[in-house]
Amino acid sequence: MDAAALRHEMPPDVEGLPGLLDQLEAFSEAAGLSPGAAQRLSIVAEELAANVAMHGTGASRLLVEARREGDSVHLLIEDDGPAFDPLSAAAPDLDAGVEDREVGGLGVHFVRRMTREAAYERRGKVNRLTALLDAG
Repeated sequence: MDAAALRHEMPPDVEGLPGLLDQLEAFSEAAGLSPGAAQRLSIVAEELAANVAMHGTGASRLLVEARREGDSVHLLIEDDGPAFDPLSAAAPDLDAGVEDREVGGLGVHFVRRMTREAAYERRGKVNRLTALLDAG
């Protein structure tokens, strides 16, 4: 099903994440994503949306869009908070012990590992994170 699409607007807070996950599950089923692809999409979208909810001070809206095109899923996370590129964060030191490791950064690490590509841009007063995932 190449025409499957999701558009979900929510307040930028963690209380909205369960509703987002429900919408992503319905989208994944309608789009015919494999179970692994559905799980990757949910993890990536939740991590990026949670990042906005927890760190996007000043944001008043959070938009999540997903669409399937062939063997790909295009994901967009958009918010109107201050400019912030989470993808610019250094990769976490996975070899360091838990007590020696910096707090944070694992969510963005998961995003990088689970996507074919991910990009950030500031367009006007809007942060836009896009990701491309496999549908199979």
